[in-house]
Amino acid sequence: MGEKKNYALRDAKGNEVGVFSGKQPRQAALKAANRGYTDIKLREKGTKKVHIFVGERKQVKKPKNAPAWMPNKIWKPNVKKVGIEKLEEI
Repeated sequence: MGEKKNYALRDAKGNEVGVFSGKQPRQAALKAANRGYTDIKLREKGTKKVHIFVGERKQVKKPKNAPAWMPNKIWKPNVKKVGIEKLEEI
């Protein structure tokens, strides 16, 4: 199927502050949201596409079938895609 791609996380000024990987941009956005980012702009490496997401994370109870070592409360990320931008050449 699809191979993993790298997505650079951009801050409000356009600086790239981290890299997340995934087969789809949503998978990389979930990883960013799990680390506490809320305004998520991911530039697909090798292209000029910027995928824009709004993210959050909530603390929820662990699932019933969770292993014994897992804590009682875990962080669960959630993201919603807002759109795609194309970067302009300067």
